[in-house]
Amino acid sequence: MKKYVRPLLYGLLALLVLAQLYRPERNLSNIQTNHVSTKYPVPNEVEAILKPACYDCHSNLTVYPWYAEFQPIASWLAGHVNEGKRKLNLSEFTNRKIAVQNHKFEEIIEMVKEGEMPLKSYTWTHGDAKLSQQQQQILVAWAQANMDSLAAQYPADSLVLRRK
Repeated sequence: MKKYVRPLLYGLLALLVLAQLYRPERNLSNIQTNHVSTKYPVPNEVEAILKPACYDCHSNLTVYPWYAEFQPIASWLAGHVNEGKRKLNLSEFTNRKIAVQNHKFEEIIEMVKEGEMPLKSYTWTHGDAKLSQQQQQILVAWAQANMDSLAAQYPADSLVLRRK
């Protein structure tokens, strides 16, 4: 059994070294043409919360930590960011139908109230992303104010997200 351990370790080491050659695409476009702030007011206190707690996974610009240079972590982070942007991309927010925008504000409220966002795995390495109760209340109030604004501007049936 022992004679197989050394070749196995060398093989794993070789795989790890070769894996470093693969570099997933980085989320660095920073295109803000359809950013949520182009249509909805984002007060400084809300921006101060969104930047450290949300933008890395939910915008077109991720600030990568040093360990994102290494595989398999780089691939895991790339998948995580892509999934986050698929669910909510604040940089592409106003490019969505008005019912989707309304629904995304509703989801922000739900996720923040239930403590599901930001993810615990993110706050382990980004302590400034942990939301205090006051910060949670600020985000919820901001999202609710935007929903109220939409409700005042659009017919109620246009704000309902219809599943296909």
